[in-house]
Amino acid sequence: MKNIRLSITSELLSQCILAVLTVAATTLILLLIGRDTLGEAVIALLYLVPIGWSASRWGQGPGMCAALTAALMFDFFFIPPFYTFAVGRLEGWLVLAIFLTVAIVVVGRIQSGLSRARASEREAIFMYELSAALAGLRTQAAVAHILARQLQQMFQAALVQVVIDLEGQLPDIEVSEPRDGEGKGRPDRVLPILNAWGLVGEIKLWRGYGELPPEESRLLQNFASQAAQALERTRLAEAEDRAKALTLAANMK
Repeated sequence: MKNIRLSITSELLSQCILAVLTVAATTLILLLIGRDTLGEAVIALLYLVPIGWSASRWGQGPGMCAALTAALMFDFFFIPPFYTFAVGRLEGWLVLAIFLTVAIVVVGRIQSGLSRARASEREAIFMYELSAALAGLRTQAAVAHILARQLQQMFQAALVQVVIDLEGQLPDIEVSEPRDGEGKGRPDRVLPILNAWGLVGEIKLWRGYGELPPEESRLLQNFASQAAQALERTRLAEAEDRAKALTLAANMK
C-alpha cells in the first residue's frame, strides 16, 4: 500500500510540473508577441487555454497548479509595475482577482464534467458486464449469486443480500455476498425487483468502503430492471426444464 501511495504522489507531482511548464511556455509566447500588442484582457483570456488544457489532460490538481502559476506570471510580466509581484493600481488588483476566480471556476467545471463522463463510462461498462454475466444463466439461484457478487464488487459494500420470492415455494432464495459479511442495523439501500407479475424479490445493500448512489438513481434502477428481466427469463427456463423432465419421465413409464 505504501508503494502505491508513493507512485500516485510522484505521478501527481510530475503532472503538476508539466502543467507549470505548459503555462511557462504560454508566457514565453505571449512575451514574444508583446504585451502592448495584446493587452491585459486578451492575455488573461489566452492564459485560460493552458489552464483548461491542463485540467482536462491531468485533472483538478495540475489544473489548479496551472491556474496559480498563470496568476503569478500574469502579475509578474503583464501587470504594472513589471517584473515584480507588486500591483500598483486598483485596476490591476481587479484584473488579477477576476482572472484567478475565472481560472478556478474553469478548472472546477472541467473536473466536474470529467467526473460525470467517467461515472457514465463506468456505469455503462458495469451494466454491460452484468448483462453478459446474466445472459447464459438458467436458474434463479445463479442470477441471485451474480447480482450479489457484482453489486458488492462495484460498491465495495459491507454486505449485499438478494432475496428471490419463489411464488409460495419454501424456502425462498437468499444469497449474501460476501458470505461471511455482516450488515449493521437496517440496510442503507433496499431495491425492489419488479416484473409484469409484481414483486419477485429485493436487493439489500449495507454501505462499506464505497459510496452508494441514492435508491432512485439511474444506475440502481437499471440494475433492478436487469435483475427482473433475468429472473423472468430463468423462471421460464426452469419451467421449460421441469416440463421436459416430466415429459421424459412419462415416456419412460
